[in-house]
Amino acid sequence: MGLRHRGRQIALQVLYQKEVGGISLEEALLNYEKHLNPSPEAFRFARELTEGVIRHLEKIDEVIQRYSEHWRLERMSVTDRNILRLATYELLFRPDIPPKVSINEAVELAKEFGTEDSPAFVNGILDAIYHHEVKGGL
Repeated sequence: MGLRHRGRQIALQVLYQKEVGGISLEEALLNYEKHLNPSPEAFRFARELTEGVIRHLEKIDEVIQRYSEHWRLERMSVTDRNILRLATYELLFRPDIPPKVSINEAVELAKEFGTEDSPAFVNGILDAIYHHEVKGGL
């Protein structure tokens, strides 16, 4: 497993813990680091991702909502919602990461942590975001 994939796994778990536990991002990051002792490089990437998601959360959620037809953010599972947030952050704000990588990584996270329907759900929304907001929009 690659360093960045591990970082994305950590980021997802930290965002999940933040949302479900109702705690700050910093507290969720500290809890993760203290109890699970991740590799410094993977954790550094996870911190970059989670801080970016939180910094741009309003815009990220607005974009996800625009392309998740018939699915309000609140109705999505916490896992799917946070996978979408991570990948949307990468698509919109991390030009150093190829869009195809961001989408493929999100689908992999959905396979690992989501339900049977999560990979197709995540892929469909991210594909729409890519085609309308990244490839043709920005």
